[in-house]
Amino acid sequence: MKSVQVREFVKSDWERVRDIYKMGIDGENATFETDAPDWEHWSKSKLTYGRLVAEIEEKIAGWVALSPYSSRQVYKGVVEVGIYVDPDFQGKGIGSALLENELSVCEKEAVWTVQASIFPENAASLALHQKYGFRVVGRRERIAQLNGKWRDVLLMEKRL
Repeated sequence: MKSVQVREFVKSDWERVRDIYKMGIDGENATFETDAPDWEHWSKSKLTYGRLVAEIEEKIAGWVALSPYSSRQVYKGVVEVGIYVDPDFQGKGIGSALLENELSVCEKEAVWTVQASIFPENAASLALHQKYGFRVVGRRERIAQLNGKWRDVLLMEKRL
């Protein structure tokens, strides 16, 4: 197996990151979004730290980023993680490399809770998060519609 390299995301990675995001959107089990945003919108919605990409042979195979849970100061140590892997690279350790590195960043940044909202049908993402100590803390039933169909999400969290 080829070696996975994880590094900080730089703006010039955006087109490839956006393409991988579009793949997640198209799969209909990664996000409620139906269109990938432009750079400015995406960047404003993410924290400035914890933006990572994983490469195999210098090709970006996946990415991870953090969003704030709330703008309230009391929740500054609570973040939501989003992780996306190109379907052609799934099952090659990309998700594990990204999440492991992301959790290290979170510890350095004094994050105390990392959460994720995952569709119950996304077995690979559920398994990945459980592997790294996330636990299901609730099910949000019919929380929103995706392409006209009501969907549930499982709320998972990990305390650091």
